[in-house]
Amino acid sequence: MARSGAISYLLGTQFHRLAFVEFGNPAAPAVLCVHGLTRNGRDFDPLAEALADRYHVICPDLPGRGASDWLPDASLYQPTTYVVALSHLLAHINKNVIWIGTSLGGICGMMVAAAAHTPITKLVLNDIGPMIPAAALARIRDYIGSGPECFADLAALEAHLRTIHAPFGRLTDAQWRHLARYSARPLNGGGVALHYDPAIATPIKASVPADADLSVFWDRVRVPVLAIRGESSDLLTAATFARMDQAGAQTLTVADCGHAPALMDAPTIAAVHRFLND
Repeated sequence: MARSGAISYLLGTQFHRLAFVEFGNPAAPAVLCVHGLTRNGRDFDPLAEALADRYHVICPDLPGRGASDWLPDASLYQPTTYVVALSHLLAHINKNVIWIGTSLGGICGMMVAAAAHTPITKLVLNDIGPMIPAAALARIRDYIGSGPECFADLAALEAHLRTIHAPFGRLTDAQWRHLARYSARPLNGGGVALHYDPAIATPIKASVPADADLSVFWDRVRVPVLAIRGESSDLLTAATFARMDQAGAQTLTVADCGHAPALMDAPTIAAVHRFLND
């Protein structure tokens, strides 16, 4: 069962609240699950519940998402900011962790794993690697913030998620309802909105998409890596995935999905579990 928690982190001259949910025994080995760009920590509930018998699983909401504070300046919505917040969470956890990161969460994981004296002992990268094509970044730029500002009800929001996140794979109706429930932010005037600060789109929309080379971090990662790719992903290309395999990463391709696998299906959860237990 999920337990809610929060820490404070200092950014510039102001403290902010970083919310998280946790599962399992706090004395057990720690697993930190970090979500993608517009998502939140509750995406990992099925995975966390499956791991909770052996691990202490912590799933934060990145700044501006879910129950975490929105930031006062849209330009702060950058990976370096997220790493600051997550570093405070790592200090709170105060032990080594296995890091599971989807997309943006994986970028943050590579940045932390590349640092000297990192607390990361294993790294699971879900549909992210050392090179992100400009075309994929342009697609993300075009979809983020392009949907309705509000929805009449949860069913309307779920229908929107089923469209924009179709690449997540073949989710059950119950799984879509779960995503919708935690993706909804009630509005004072009625209806619901997506549960993130719309300003997270500002830095992306202000940029001109170009290939993003993250090799400066990837090349410094020295811990075991499990790289997961959606079969038709445009963000983690087959060529980059092969490069990760050649560098020694364990690899897993998830059929019938793109960017990014939801990590909700039993075979993928079992594969992650095996990697953690090895």
